[in-house]
Amino acid sequence: MSIDRPVPVPRTAVPLGITDPVKSARAELKAALAAIEVKANAPRRASEAVDRKVHEVRRKAQQNPGAAAAAVAGVASLVGLAVWGIVRAYTR
Repeated sequence: MSIDRPVPVPRTAVPLGITDPVKSARAELKAALAAIEVKANAPRRASEAVDRKVHEVRRKAQQNPGAAAAAVAGVASLVGLAVWGIVRAYTR
């Protein structure tokens, strides 16, 4: 038994089956503007990328906590070294 459900159309796509040229043009314009918004919204894209990376890092940290602790210690030592170098260069 098959139930015909409408397939969701992404915001950046034009639905099929529009025969009226005015409605078709409006749908194309709406899809184009949505695509421009998705592409040009850099803060949103950056936020989504950061969220994906955080999720990936957390998953890896749960799988291997020793490596995660070593990575944190390594980053902390690099930051400490950088701060020390900046302060030393400033005070000379």
